[in-house]
Amino acid sequence: MDKLIVEGGHKLVGNICISGAKNACLPILAAALLTEEECVISNVPLLKDVSTMINILASLGRDVKKEGDKVIIARGRVTNVTASYEMVSTMRASVAVLGPLIGRYREAKVSFPGGCVIGPRPIDLHLKGLRALGVDIDIKEGYIIAKAKKLKGNRIYLGGHFGSSVLATDNTLMASVLAEGETIIEDAACEPEVTDLVEFLQSMGADISGKGTPTLRVRGVKKLKGAKHSVIPDRIETGTYMIGAVITGGKLFLEGTTVDHNLALMDKLHECGGEIKEHKSGIEISRKTNKIKATDVTTLTYPGFPTDLQAQMMSLVTIGDGISVITEKIYPERFIHISELNRMGANIILEGSTAIIKGVPSLSGAPVMASDLRASAALVLAGLVADGKTEIARVYHLDRGYERIEEKLTACGAKIYRVKE
Repeated sequence: MDKLIVEGGHKLVGNICISGAKNACLPILAAALLTEEECVISNVPLLKDVSTMINILASLGRDVKKEGDKVIIARGRVTNVTASYEMVSTMRASVAVLGPLIGRYREAKVSFPGGCVIGPRPIDLHLKGLRALGVDIDIKEGYIIAKAKKLKGNRIYLGGHFGSSVLATDNTLMASVLAEGETIIEDAACEPEVTDLVEFLQSMGADISGKGTPTLRVRGVKKLKGAKHSVIPDRIETGTYMIGAVITGGKLFLEGTTVDHNLALMDKLHECGGEIKEHKSGIEISRKTNKIKATDVTTLTYPGFPTDLQAQMMSLVTIGDGISVITEKIYPERFIHISELNRMGANIILEGSTAIIKGVPSLSGAPVMASDLRASAALVLAGLVADGKTEIARVYHLDRGYERIEEKLTACGAKIYRVKE
């Protein structure tokens, strides 16, 4: 198992090329199961999660190969409708094969998904959406066993206790594109990653309207064709490096990305002292104040502040001037990183789903352990400004969501390297 060593005290200055969005790429790769024709997906990041999805598609009988930033799913049929526990247990997004399998082949057997330990993430909304389309579902020995003689469009409300669900919207959408009649998905997730999936499905011949809104209308078609598609830039990677520039007092130019998907973060970074300039080819980010200012953050579904940037934002305000309050409305238990930040000298108190952060003058390097993907990034950011060296264990989480993070940071002045534990 690898760990990262981060030496603090070095500003991030330079250019970083933003990779394709992990959370858009994975459902799009799964959607290729809806056709037997060739699909070519470009701007695909080199990540552990992408490799996992490619392996799942291969285990289902599809011929998949990766060439640079392209993934080519060759012409062919699925020969196996079972996504095994061994494949699915490491990545929550692997459940995205459920919708296209039932949509195209009318049956699927998919293990309950795994992924990061960030609190309960039930799949009840996924099952609700599929059942509304006429799918019979049985839960047996840790597997979702789904079958349908036919799929019929319906009006489906997908709102959950903590708002809309991206993957539940994805699965319901992918199952509905080949159903009979019209499906109306209410309280659909509006995240850019869902919109990217809609655009890919449309290029395959799906009849979908309302993209980017809480109401998606799908008119079922008989068949989908192969298509080519380029994945949108990763807004969470973008946001992580934006925070990196502000926390270190450096200056970064983030190439190939846009401010459009990170407006909530931009607003908070402005409050903290960040200065952001938009260019045609990317974003320029720096800090205009000597000290980071405190701010209050509440995570919400898009276009609100993303839960996937909550941990990174917490690292920023640990050295802020004043008291910051961060409330988690999506995954109320997503706070395992607090204990690790406190090990580095942060002053954070957790009260229910709200963290109260009293800014300290500085952090100190310490051995810490990454609990999940975004917490890993938060600890890297904290290590960049901590006195001394920070050792981050279990960084395999990082490889699931950040392409070549050490290489990108090192090129901008960071002192960070990987070693075997």
